[in-house]
Amino acid sequence: MAIPDDLWEELSKDLPAKSDPFLQQYLAGRERLIGKEKETRSDASFRKALTPIARRACAIVDRIRAQEQAAVWTPSVEEQLARETRQSIFPGMMFMLAKDRMEQTKLWKIVRRMPKGCLLHAHMDAMVDFDFILDQLLKTPGMHMSSDVSLKTHEARENAIVRFRFRAKELVNGSIWHEAYEPGSFLLLTKVADEFPEGGRPGFLKWLKSRCTLSLVDSHEQHHGIDAIWEKFAKCFVVVATMIHYEPMFRAFLRHLMGLLKADGVNWAELRFTWPLDYCRDRCEEPEIDYSHMCRVIEEEVAKFQATEEGKGFWGLALIWTTLRSFETRRIIENMDHCITTKMEFPQLIAGYDLVGPEDLGKPLTDLLPELFWFRKQCAQEGVNLPFYFHAGETLGDGSSTDNNLFDAILLGTRRIGHGFSLYKHPLLIDMVKDKRILIESCPISNEVLRLCGSVTAHPLPALLARGVPCSLCNDDPAMLGQDTAGMSHDFWQALQGWGNLGLAGLGSLAENSVRWSTFEDQNQDEWAKGIKEASLGSGIKAERLKEWQVEWEKFCLWIVTEFGEEYDPGENV
Repeated sequence: MAIPDDLWEELSKDLPAKSDPFLQQYLAGRERLIGKEKETRSDASFRKALTPIARRACAIVDRIRAQEQAAVWTPSVEEQLARETRQSIFPGMMFMLAKDRMEQTKLWKIVRRMPKGCLLHAHMDAMVDFDFILDQLLKTPGMHMSSDVSLKTHEARENAIVRFRFRAKELVNGSIWHEAYEPGSFLLLTKVADEFPEGGRPGFLKWLKSRCTLSLVDSHEQHHGIDAIWEKFAKCFVVVATMIHYEPMFRAFLRHLMGLLKADGVNWAELRFTWPLDYCRDRCEEPEIDYSHMCRVIEEEVAKFQATEEGKGFWGLALIWTTLRSFETRRIIENMDHCITTKMEFPQLIAGYDLVGPEDLGKPLTDLLPELFWFRKQCAQEGVNLPFYFHAGETLGDGSSTDNNLFDAILLGTRRIGHGFSLYKHPLLIDMVKDKRILIESCPISNEVLRLCGSVTAHPLPALLARGVPCSLCNDDPAMLGQDTAGMSHDFWQALQGWGNLGLAGLGSLAENSVRWSTFEDQNQDEWAKGIKEASLGSGIKAERLKEWQVEWEKFCLWIVTEFGEEYDPGENV
């Protein structure tokens, strides 16, 4: 009911003015409370240490963000898009809907240039865009393809297990698209592609890429739950499993990967590695009996890249060895044994150990304790250091066996936790993580696309930051999740645009954390803890690289002030 004008005139006389002392007292107390709360955040010390140039840069980015939230991320800007997608347009909206629009913004230009430090959580097979991978497959001489069934029907094309292998002799008899195809037999890849019944080679590339990636529809059908999306996601890994397991393909993959990382401001990556013994050398049909040659190729390609102008300042790659948690005990033990022997040969390359696969569908850590204790005993006997970097809490559960993986990961001495999505529900564990200086490898876009949250605005990372938990941003499986690049800019941009309390300083803190918790050296637990505590004040490789990152951060902040200061610099009011 509307208030009559004459009554409103009387009532409005009682409204306090902005200068009212009680109102001013309230506002002052409010500001003190907000400031006190910000002092508890994990990025508080980083914010306090900002230089004058960095503070100006942060204020400029805040203004750009505010402008773009009003001018870019509102339905009124482009009502047709809102009608077509049936989605409201808002800051932090679902990644696959926001991607094209975000890449046209000033914030994107800023985030792309930011020195992001290190990528600590990513799976090797899902790193490089599949347009590049498929193009390389077709260009590589002798590549053949097989399927476990004929690919005549649409259902078969959606579910078949396909494999890629080098064969010295070109095999061209028959067609994989016909009923008469013999399951498991290899045919020349270029022939298979050209004979695709729905559009030849262009149609083949479109179909095969769809088998390697999650679509917009896949990520948005939230009502199907997370098990359904994980089923499709697992099929992607099955299809791509052998694409880069051949030396010429692997070398091309590594070069492209490092180029993408460096161009995105990432100087170091620790890649989760889950391969059976199916890697083949150049022009060899029989796979290797161990992982030695593959690891030598990694070291060679990293050295070659670092020697180029493009790779100047690139720190390198490391592997976190992983085993599928769904394996039976014998396969887990055999894989663990390969991990130990490979670590003995390549102590600097193999950074640690993890178990992977959908947590809700696989064995919880408590069921794998016998294997894990055997692994630690074998490591001690062989004199190798293989710390744990466990996936844990990648679940919507609360008190479920998957959720309880967080307890076991911490008790087993994990140095970092992959995802830790459900950690915010556990105040005791939060205190333990802080006390033990365990970093959370957070992957916001992955968690969104795999249906743990509807968008970045519903992600729990801000809650962890507010409780003082050390975190970093990671991209997990960017090539499969729609990012089309190995870099982390999309995750950084979503965090900056979606979380008002973060800001550029918050992004800087997350990037600095990624360097601080990286595995640059083969360290025991005491050395590791000392390096994290001392940070840039230490004397090891980590301290030097933290200093290098800090220099790049200041250059980046100066660039922001130079590039955008004339229009957005608030000047002396910072």
